[in-house]
Order: sequence, then structure tokens, then C-alpha cells
Amino acid sequence: MRVLIVEDEKRLARSLAGGLAAEGFAVDVAHTGTDGLHLATERPYDLIVLDIMLPGMNGYRVCAALRAAGDETPILMLTAKDGEYDEAEGLDTGADDYLTKPFSYVVLLARVRALLRRRGNGRGAAAERRVGDLTVDPLTRRVTRGGREVTLTAKEFTVLAHLADRAGEVVSKADILEHGWDFAYDGDPNVVEVHISALRRKLGPGLITTVRGAGYRLADPRG
Repeated sequence: MRVLIVEDEKRLARSLAGGLAAEGFAVDVAHTGTDGLHLATERPYDLIVLDIMLPGMNGYRVCAALRAAGDETPILMLTAKDGEYDEAEGLDTGADDYLTKPFSYVVLLARVRALLRRRGNGRGAAAERRVGDLTVDPLTRRVTRGGREVTLTAKEFTVLAHLADRAGEVVSKADILEHGWDFAYDGDPNVVEVHISALRRKLGPGLITTVRGAGYRLADPRG
């Protein structure tokens, strides 16, 4: 899952990005409202963490612009303010939840998961996926095959969850990189092959096949 953080406090932004990345999210960061709106309209995200007091364009305006454009990505607003009016204004512009600074990272993570769960209940990106005897749950990050729980690293889970979202389709290496790594990543693209190999070893044979020159497909080997 991909998260956009729009926060001008760079230390806080780094801390949030590091914490969410450790949970397996692919995280992009913008430090101005203008940059955040640009990223949000150019790239697909599962959730946006949006500060209100931003240079260039405040969070209210960013949120309102996204909603006016028909973007329904869940938005968690952050602010140093503390008042009912601020919360009401944030929610009125289309935000889904609201968190006042200072806050606990544990609380933020719980709010993020709750928003994704809510979206999943509406058959969004967070819904549980089943492919044959494989079950992938993005919210609990639990994977089972044939009733047996499979332990994956955060990045292995991210790759598998993306393949499960596109089950039956051929997913290119570039698509997996775009979904699972931040847009600033300029490392070795063969990192995808490393994770695919690890997934095949842990999940067992037959589920993930290579389509030469095109990418990978996750499908029930029993058809």
C-alpha cells in the first residue's frame, strides 16, 4: 500500500515515513501543499496524511481540491491547532479523520489502519484477497496458504499484496517497483526478483509464475 505524507515539519515527516515504511507501506513525502496536491493528482495512493498548516497551499485547500476532482482517497488531517472549529472545517472539506499534534505514533498508525479497514469494508484496496488456497489480509498483514500461516518480511508482503490485488493479471517489474518503493528509489530493479524468489520459497510452488519479458502473475495453479 502507498501512503503520501504532506507535512512541512521535516523531522516529523521523516519520522512518520520511517515508521510507516517499517510497517511495509511505500511512502512518499511532500513538504508544501502545492507539491502534495501535485503528487496526489499524479500518483495513486491508498491514504494521504495531510497537515493543515502548510506553505504554498494549506491542507484545507488541498483536501477540498482533491474532493472536487472526485478523488476519494482516505485523508487523515494533522494540525497543531486544537479546537472544534478546526476539526469541523477539516471534515467539512472532505477529510476522513483528524489528529491533533502532538500525537503518539501508535495512535496515528491505529487511525491509518482504521481508515484502510473502512475503505476495505467498501471493497476498496484494503479488502482481504483470496487466490486459491492463499489468503492475503492487508490490514492484519496475515498470509495463509492451505490454512498454514506464512511469515513474510514487510517488503515481501507489499509485493505479494500487490500481486494479489491484480490476481490473474501479468504485473510488470516496473509496476511492482512503482507500487512498493517510493518514487525516489533509484536502486537495482532486480530487487523485485529477489523478493519474488523469497515468496516462491515461502509460499510453495505454482502460485507465482514468470511471464517472460512481461512480468509476474499470481494465480490459482488449479485453475
